[in-house]
Amino acid sequence: MSSTVGQVIRCKAVVAWEAGKPLVIEEIEVAPPHKMEVRLKIIFTSLCHTDVYFWEAKGQNPVFPRILGHEAGGIVESVGEGVTDLEAGDHVLPVFTGECKECAHYKSEESNMCNLLRINTDRGVMIHDEKSIIDVDVNSSRFEHAKKFGVTEFVNPKECKKPVQEVIAEMTDGGVDSSVECTGNIDAMISAFKCVHDGWGVTVLVGVPHKDVVFKTHPVNLLNERTLKGTFFENYKP
Repeated sequence: MSSTVGQVIRCKAVVAWEAGKPLVIEEIEVAPPHKMEVRLKIIFTSLCHTDVYFWEAKGQNPVFPRILGHEAGGIVESVGEGVTDLEAGDHVLPVFTGECKECAHYKSEESNMCNLLRINTDRGVMIHDEKSIIDVDVNSSRFEHAKKFGVTEFVNPKECKKPVQEVIAEMTDGGVDSSVECTGNIDAMISAFKCVHDGWGVTVLVGVPHKDVVFKTHPVNLLNERTLKGTFFENYKP
């Protein structure tokens, strides 16, 4: 890769030109890294639900054209002036949460967001004590694969004769200790919150919802000491 250092490079990229329109594989140009920038050779990238969300223009600020694929792995090709903690050849996992190193969010140990570089951004997991992990999914064929990651029980909402939260409550004597909602579906978010046990239950919202939907729940669900939290990129702070 040393032969490309300092030069404009050409590579293939999947480009979204319009909301919901077919993606186009085309050749793009990537400039050399500027000060405090790193240029990567992307080896692989996965398709995330959030990519689909932005492709459909359901985000707060739709921007086109855009290159999707924020869950990637690659190798550092070259670094710009001032970069001291990375060098060419390093294997890295890039993150899309940029930081300006100046704002209140950056200086806080409680946040991984940034005022200047802010990004507006299928499955649910219920945890009941250390021995029971319940996977909630509309695709039952995923259960066997989920077992490899510690899932012990599986609930398919389509096969339930009552609301999922009622099914979970019966399975766990009142509710799970914590739940994680990953799809961004507003009904799934509300259901995940209702699945946690009163007194100590915690729900974490991970999925990105449609910009026009509203999370609604009865105040008593909060008064009964359930906790509702959100996380942006799993609160990872580079």
